[in-house]
Amino acid sequence: MSKSKVTLQVVSSGILREEVLMLGEAIVKQWKIPVNQPLTLRFGSFKHRVSVVPIPRFDGLRMNHVLARSMGLLSGHSLRIVYKPSSQTLCLGPLIGVLISRDRPDTPDKPFGQITMFCKELVDACRSQGALVCFFTPEQIQDLHIVQAWVFANGSWQKTNTPVPDVINNRLTSRKLENKPSVQHFMKEVKSRYQSHIFNEKFLDKTEVFDALQHDAELARYLPESHLLRNFTMLKSMCSRYNTVFLKPARGSLGKGIVRITRMQDSGYQAMYSTINGTKRQQYTSLLKLFSSLSSKMKNNRYQIQQGLTLIDHGKRPVDFRALVQKNATGKWTITSIVARIASTQHFVSNLARGGSLSTVKEAVNKANLPSNTKSDVHVRLKKAALDIARGVDTHIPAHFGELGIDLAVDSSGRVWLLEVNSKPSKNDNTPLNDNKIRPSVRKIVEYSRFLSGF
Repeated sequence: MSKSKVTLQVVSSGILREEVLMLGEAIVKQWKIPVNQPLTLRFGSFKHRVSVVPIPRFDGLRMNHVLARSMGLLSGHSLRIVYKPSSQTLCLGPLIGVLISRDRPDTPDKPFGQITMFCKELVDACRSQGALVCFFTPEQIQDLHIVQAWVFANGSWQKTNTPVPDVINNRLTSRKLENKPSVQHFMKEVKSRYQSHIFNEKFLDKTEVFDALQHDAELARYLPESHLLRNFTMLKSMCSRYNTVFLKPARGSLGKGIVRITRMQDSGYQAMYSTINGTKRQQYTSLLKLFSSLSSKMKNNRYQIQQGLTLIDHGKRPVDFRALVQKNATGKWTITSIVARIASTQHFVSNLARGGSLSTVKEAVNKANLPSNTKSDVHVRLKKAALDIARGVDTHIPAHFGELGIDLAVDSSGRVWLLEVNSKPSKNDNTPLNDNKIRPSVRKIVEYSRFLSGF
């Protein structure tokens, strides 16, 4: 199977009929593409019968404007071309789709709000690698053949109709949207009809992850004791074993709703609640009274109860680590970045959404209250833990993931622990502390999409 990149020229019907493609003669010879006989042209879910005419001293692809419009293509697009002799199919692509929660047509310069810069970065990464990316919301899924999507062309964001993409990156940030019957039906059908690949196809919740990983002996060593909080007996049992426990919404994110419970020396208990404005503290004379105060929260949310850890700190502010782990051009898990996150003085959680700040791993470890003989290899152990956990999620959870945000902690003895796994990692929260035009994290999305689609 030969591969190459071609630049598209769109021409009028007077020059070229809809069922004819003009392709550089050298490319035709190199690939042994049959000329002047019917072939199937494929772009995403789109298929059309064409014949190829070789053109001397030309290294691009010429196409009739009606055909190009029906594929959502414009002059100047650089795409990869693959010929599959077994099916006599000429494939253009890859067409990569990004499923996003919402768009803002009334602000055409920033149609995707805060992630617009990430989307433009993805456009640039696709252009350099010979791919085309489009962005669409659940409302823009027209049917199982066409997607009404945004593309970046001629210097601006434009809406157009595209075929169903070869690869879809699910960036929905709402479980409610992801679970809509129309979205679930679309994802199921395009996988079976067109063999489209969908990665990060579902949210993870904390209970699901810990339950899946704890049966793997290699991974269990990273897991603090953790259970779905079902009743008072479980809370009492955990609080008898650990001075501090954490309650985390099983489906929470950004540090919302976390409760830290600490057993006090006077036999009472203190609960610390993470709120937008800082940490709220409440004292209880008994654990039963504390549990009663949580009952209203537990009616609406499932909580995971987790062993408290004595984390390393930075000036008495807790430190944890976010590893961005992504599949690469050969489909293997790799570390893209690991950054330290330091809690603000008003919070006990380190999320940037709660005022946390970023640091390099080296700087955070050097300033941490760790034995000096454990500092040198913390970075190596964090990398190993993140890769082990990513592979474990792949093995034990039946869904397709291409990137994961893995939150890790290091305790005061230097041991690495898993805090949680995020299947929709923020494109700001995990930014490496440098300023490249196209971040490695964005390049890898395109590389993995090419791997999945065979381009």
